[in-house]
Amino acid sequence: MKNAAITQKKDIINVINDLDPTVQSKEYNDKFREWRRSKNNPCTFRFETNAKEKVFNDSRGFENKSLPEAECRTITAIMRLIGLAMLIYITIDNVLGTAIIYILDFIGINIHTNIFSSAVYGGATAIVATMVAISCLALIAPVIYLHKKLKMPFKVEFMSTVNDSAEILSSIGMAMVVCTIVCLPSAYSSSARDIYNYFRPIDTDLSIWNQKEFVIYTIFEIIVLSILTEAFLRGGLFAALRQFGDSFAIAVTTIVAALLTRDIYEMPAAILISIVASVGMLRSGTIITAFFVRIIYKLYLFALIILEVDTSSSMMINRNLFMLSVFIIGVAISMAVQLTKGRRHKKVFAAYRSEVTAASRLTFALRRLLFFTIAGICLLQALINALF
Repeated sequence: MKNAAITQKKDIINVINDLDPTVQSKEYNDKFREWRRSKNNPCTFRFETNAKEKVFNDSRGFENKSLPEAECRTITAIMRLIGLAMLIYITIDNVLGTAIIYILDFIGINIHTNIFSSAVYGGATAIVATMVAISCLALIAPVIYLHKKLKMPFKVEFMSTVNDSAEILSSIGMAMVVCTIVCLPSAYSSSARDIYNYFRPIDTDLSIWNQKEFVIYTIFEIIVLSILTEAFLRGGLFAALRQFGDSFAIAVTTIVAALLTRDIYEMPAAILISIVASVGMLRSGTIITAFFVRIIYKLYLFALIILEVDTSSSMMINRNLFMLSVFIIGVAISMAVQLTKGRRHKKVFAAYRSEVTAASRLTFALRRLLFFTIAGICLLQALINALF
């Protein structure tokens, strides 16, 4: 009887119990599984069957429940949600943002733009206030949308349990290394570059640090926008995708991060930073790690812009020394953490296995109509920005 019970248990396929997000606490795992059992949510992946059981259908004869079909249904629903979230972001950032500037200009506020350029002109206060509002809205809106649609508990949506604080430090070190590898001042978005250029007139003696608008925008760009970006990429979107394994979630969110830059020159940096942020979050157990990685990245780019203000012959030397120093410090931090941990690493990535290969599953996800269309729009805009 005992052997029969064990055999029967092995024949049961239950995707909710088979995937164990071990990086988190027991409380997180329980809440994650509870969310996945929600029957009225198309984005929850639940499939249970007995491999030896067959269902008889009068018209089709004996048939088996199909795990790949269940995967396809859930992935299609999630990718549709991601496509809509990306559409919300792009619409607010491009269309609504430009419309708001035109409306403000029309009613007499000193801010101007045109449809052929991302540059914004006018008074410093008006520019900063408008750009901050548009950027916040563009990220907060899709985060709220995903939260409402996924119906995910807050503690599942945003990982918050620090399981390994050393990994936070290691991720910061890796971010410093990656920043040096992708050390292009142009990695800042075009709108951010335009605003920073606005605040650094070379022919005047006015210090940019005496301009309150410059300080406000810098704090917003480096801290607030970094947190909102990671909340979008590493929040509910990431949690829903990791039903199919952490590697799948990392791959899709990395592609989304690269596409949303809509800038060919930004994409390599976006890809590497996204990978470091995702891996760091999973290893440490908290989304705070992703926040730190993004903030380090923005600080690095900001430092390069500030160094370029210097028009003397020593500018290149100072910038190269800064880049080399950051690289060495980053390597030292990461190596020190890894050497200290030694072989004490534990498995932290949730793996998922099925009849469908990981590559086929990813290809299927990326080819969903709405996501594929939005991705095409992002790539087209990136191409136009590169050519013109």
